[in-house]
Amino acid sequence: MQGRYPNNMIVSLNRWDFFDEQTIGSLMMDGEIFCYTLELPWRENRKNISCIPIGEYEVERRTSEKYGEHFHILDVPDRSYILIHSGNFHNQIRGCVLVGEELADINKDGLPDVTNSKKTMKMLLDRLPETFTLRIREFKERG
Repeated sequence: MQGRYPNNMIVSLNRWDFFDEQTIGSLMMDGEIFCYTLELPWRENRKNISCIPIGEYEVERRTSEKYGEHFHILDVPDRSYILIHSGNFHNQIRGCVLVGEELADINKDGLPDVTNSKKTMKMLLDRLPETFTLRIREFKERG
C-alpha cells in the first residue's frame, strides 16, 4: 500500500484474543512486542461499539484537550477520530485502541485489562515517529 507518507515505519497491531466485550492484541515493530492493546470486539465496524476493520492505516501524532498527546488513525472507512490513547478497561473505549504495558484483571471483572497505560503511551510517543503505517491483523494465538 502506498500511503500518504511514503517509506513510513510499519507497526503491526496483532489481535489474538477475542471476547464478547473486548479484543486483546499487541503492537509489534521489527518482530518485537512493545505493548499490549485493548479494543472493542468486531461488530461490523459500527460506530462506538466495534473495533475497526483489518487493514493498513496511516497514523499521525495528534494532541487534544481530552487525551493530551496521542495518535490518530486516519481514513478508517465510515469512521472518524479513531485514536490510540491511554486507558485500561473495555468500557473506556468507543472504537479506539488502548495501550498498556501488561495484561491483568485490574477491576476483577474476569477480563484482562491493560496496565500502566499512561506510562506506555509516553513510551510510544518517545519511540514512534510523527507518522507511521499501522497494519492490523488477526491471529489465533498471541503474536
